[in-house]
Amino acid sequence: MGGTTWVYIMLGIYIIYCFYWGLKGYFTEKTSSGYAIAGRSIPFFAFLLAATAASFSGWTFIGHPGLIWRDGLAYAFASFYVLTIPITGTFFSKRTWLMGKRYGFITPGDMYAYYYNSEALRFLVVLTAVLYSIFYSAVQLMASAALFNIIAGVPVTFGAIFMAFIVWFYVCTGGLKASTWVGVIQFILLVGGIIILGLFVVTAPQFGGWSGFSAAVHNLDAKFLEVPRVINTVDYLGGAPGESAWTAVMVLTYMFALMGIQSSPAFTMWTFGIKSPKPLAWQQAFMSTFVVGFALFFFTAFQGMGAKVLELKGIEAFQGLNNATVVPTLMNEFLPPFMLGIVFMGAIAAIHSTAAPYIGTGGSILLRDIYWRYIRKQEATHAEQIWMNRVFATVLTILALVVGMTSKAALVILGALATAFGFVMYVLLVGVIWGFKFPRVGAVLGVLTGMVAVFLTYKIWPNPLSMHCAFWGTASGLVVAYICKGIGIKDDEETIKRQAEVRTFLDDIDEPSASGKQWRSVMKIATPLWYFFAIGPACILGNKAFSFAGFTPLWSWQIAWWILGIVMMWALCFKAEMATTNEVQIDRAEKETNIVVKEA
Repeated sequence: MGGTTWVYIMLGIYIIYCFYWGLKGYFTEKTSSGYAIAGRSIPFFAFLLAATAASFSGWTFIGHPGLIWRDGLAYAFASFYVLTIPITGTFFSKRTWLMGKRYGFITPGDMYAYYYNSEALRFLVVLTAVLYSIFYSAVQLMASAALFNIIAGVPVTFGAIFMAFIVWFYVCTGGLKASTWVGVIQFILLVGGIIILGLFVVTAPQFGGWSGFSAAVHNLDAKFLEVPRVINTVDYLGGAPGESAWTAVMVLTYMFALMGIQSSPAFTMWTFGIKSPKPLAWQQAFMSTFVVGFALFFFTAFQGMGAKVLELKGIEAFQGLNNATVVPTLMNEFLPPFMLGIVFMGAIAAIHSTAAPYIGTGGSILLRDIYWRYIRKQEATHAEQIWMNRVFATVLTILALVVGMTSKAALVILGALATAFGFVMYVLLVGVIWGFKFPRVGAVLGVLTGMVAVFLTYKIWPNPLSMHCAFWGTASGLVVAYICKGIGIKDDEETIKRQAEVRTFLDDIDEPSASGKQWRSVMKIATPLWYFFAIGPACILGNKAFSFAGFTPLWSWQIAWWILGIVMMWALCFKAEMATTNEVQIDRAEKETNIVVKEA
């Protein structure tokens, strides 16, 4: 059978699996929280795989090798998002789960509005969630359409609608639990597909084995093998990320943008939905950092650099490429028919793994924070809430399709804009989770300022000083929040009392052991040092630092700091107890409840 036949066979099996979980959820989920956050019952194994799949999307599978092909190893620093995405979870997820369990929060708007005693924050979180869901899902759906077009010849518009329909069906019928269990198989397909394609590329006869591949990469122009400079001090970067030089500070601040994935409202809801916080440390230190890191630092780089070598060799199939067609072209050229079907499903799974939870949680946030609270005045039944949730998820799916099919921006840049909005949520998270002190007015104006700054430094003055809009957004948001504190704005007595109660609960239930405190003291120094050398200004040292096993110096630098990053994440998650919990904590969280949210 030909490759296209296998593509349709694999797609058919995948659709059956997706529809099974959607229909199962349709007949079993009868409560609003059961549909929206899986009744706080997502098990260890399912979260471990599905949350990792949702963190790394079709952007990773298709866009990442394409941009390595276009911009070289300076862009390959983006592979470090295997650490910077989960490190957000390390900072916040365990305490977020404890908050959700104690107070009964269903949406992040519930949590932020309660802590700061401000409904304005609820609306800002809704706005963030909607923008994030639309932009990020648009990226995923159009990437799947482009891939379907190149591999199977399906028209892009039809492919986009068809792929959106698959996601829409299992999200709308089954809710978050369906998205999670579909995410389990999506993780396996995602990582497996990346590794399979990279392996076929690096072992292709055109290269003559690893020694030939390595020699060809070493012979590329220096612009593909080095970070050009630390910072652009005079001119803007000149456009969206990747369209000009990847300076060291651009690499660093681009990683800040991707830290916005796990600080986004969608991921906060997912954290509320897990049965126990025990999988958090393993997801952050092992599944993301090690497993996905292994796929990215080696196999996506094999794909991107291999395509560049073949293009410069004059191989006909690799002439006229763009960053969106690199991976599909490699698939068509190097994969036998059966493997083409497998890797195609890996790409589709990667795409859906992110679109599904963002569409689903976006609908749940619109339902709970707008329809339930303000339109129905907290009087709707469970059944009504579930059906309205489906309506909102449908609207978000349609809007994502419209944005994807009409936007002129590079889709990967739309994704970066979405994650920048997610990173602005750090302003609220550092306050709620760790007690950074600024008044309610500062929180509201900080988030609002951050969102405006993201837009201005994305659209009007792109990336000043070659620093990503995510940095400018969150930095300006925190500055405004602390200015409000500095000029003497105070919270009312009720808000102060509420925040003090939350701080007492979190600091008591999550107090680290003596060993954990010592490790936290060490990691307060070690973590910023890792950022500075691995992906910060000092990463330019990698241009000439050292080389091993045939990898170029910058590639060797990335691999070495990735390995050190695994050690760092292990130390943060386990030794510093940032992501681990014990039975006493979990038991207390189950019993010491103070429910402040009405469900139906």
